[in-house]
Amino acid sequence: MPNNKMRIKTALMAFGVMSLLTTVVSGCGADDGEAQTPAADPVEILEVKVDNDQYAAPDLDRAGMSIGDMDVFSGTAIKDGRKVGRGGGSCQVIHIDGEKITAQCLLTMELEQGSVTMQALWVKGPNPLDMAITGGTGVYRNARGTVRFWDIGTPNERVRAEIIR
Repeated sequence: MPNNKMRIKTALMAFGVMSLLTTVVSGCGADDGEAQTPAADPVEILEVKVDNDQYAAPDLDRAGMSIGDMDVFSGTAIKDGRKVGRGGGSCQVIHIDGEKITAQCLLTMELEQGSVTMQALWVKGPNPLDMAITGGTGVYRNARGTVRFWDIGTPNERVRAEIIR
């Protein structure tokens, strides 16, 4: 039996589900002498409307779209009709291939208990934009996760953040 259990654990580790096995076995009252894995990190779901308030598009090189051009913006996060945060950022053009324009985007959203930083490459035009959470401050100092933006730059812009703390 110990050899079978060891082979099963080895196989499961190869697939990255060892923590799931430990949780299931611990929940059944079995004790294999290993420490239990800690509970999953808390996930905060934040769904807000974005009220954009300032925008600029510096044309940094030759006239028209070129490498280095930027979109710089700020706005307010609204939930249930009330302001829950504010933020902004910039997207700088890093590659142009015909009509396909790729920008590097960096954003920060300031909330009541701290800020969340985000980063992504974005091919301008298509929606939605998915961004990686790269860190933060306050209760978000170890933040990671993803943020999705829809209807960017319109009065209907909205965001869903899945923040792992």
